[in-house]
Amino acid sequence: MQTYPSVRSGTADLVRTFMARTYSWMAAGLALTAGVAYLTAQNETLAMQVMALRLPLILAQLALVFVLSMFAQRLSSAVAGMLFIGYAALTGLTFSALLFAYSPTAVITAFATTAGTFGLMSVAGFVIKKDLSAMGRFFMFAVLGLIVAMIVNLFVASSALTLGISIVGVLVFAGLTAYDTQMLRNLALSGVTGEQAERAAINGALALYLDFINMFLFILRLFGGSRD
Repeated sequence: MQTYPSVRSGTADLVRTFMARTYSWMAAGLALTAGVAYLTAQNETLAMQVMALRLPLILAQLALVFVLSMFAQRLSSAVAGMLFIGYAALTGLTFSALLFAYSPTAVITAFATTAGTFGLMSVAGFVIKKDLSAMGRFFMFAVLGLIVAMIVNLFVASSALTLGISIVGVLVFAGLTAYDTQMLRNLALSGVTGEQAERAAINGALALYLDFINMFLFILRLFGGSRD
């Protein structure tokens, strides 16, 4: 009986270490994205070049996410880390356009709102007792539905549909934040360690990073007044 507290303490330490490593990777990715976006926007020549290469850059982003997601168990943590950093940098390049499309106040307000919402939902996902794993399929279909709706809106250009998509998008990625956090906590509780833990932390950071930036984009569309 006397070993139980130490076992629980050891497990808590593993979870704390794993989650801290995951959020460290995520924070580094967000900081890199913000830094690259800001520096690119300050250089008009570079910003114009990025705009001209926007489609290839977006395709490169999708390719990196695909490789990280599909080959997560085969990549070393070093390679996975470099791919994640590369993805964050590419996202910064494409996000530089947001600093021209929206006012600085709108971007800062949307980022602060996203950070607060993300933090609350991540805490909820970590402490909530109810198993959220059954919601994974729902979120997958919800994201697919959002993609279809956004493609349709490219042709109909409906302001009402844009508003609806933005509201649903915020709710979906807020829910995904709680879901992904709980999945990562459960993974840590399974006792993952060493190289496997580092690789899992990087891939977990990617999932949370994607939740954050997608929520940010939808919130920016909701509250941000775009420039003409």
